[in-house]
Amino acid sequence: MERSTTELTGRFAEYERLAEQVRAVRDGVDDLRGTGYSDDGLVTAVVGGRGELLELELDPRIYRDRNAAELAARIVAAVHEAAADAELAATAYAAELLPPNRRGEAVDPVFDPVLHLLGDTSALEGGK
Repeated sequence: MERSTTELTGRFAEYERLAEQVRAVRDGVDDLRGTGYSDDGLVTAVVGGRGELLELELDPRIYRDRNAAELAARIVAAVHEAAADAELAATAYAAELLPPNRRGEAVDPVFDPVLHLLGDTSALEGGK
């Protein structure tokens, strides 16, 4: 009976350690930002590490042209650029948490570090 209590205590401690590392990964991704601009520089978008739009800045000169469809296209382009920038930052962040043989363009910035922490090497090596 004593052995099982010790074993459970050890497993719980390991779970707590893993949970703290997973929270650290989550918080690290949450702190990331990506910025994108329209081709004319009149629209600036800032996106968080999870792809959520955090800021949108419209230069007052944008109102000279009253074409709503063009404005929407500029905003979408700036947001897409910001999301791509944030994804690159998240991928670089995630790669730092993985062993060297798992670093590269195929890194999933959300799940790969967690899978690595949990020791699921088959999921990491199996690709997507």
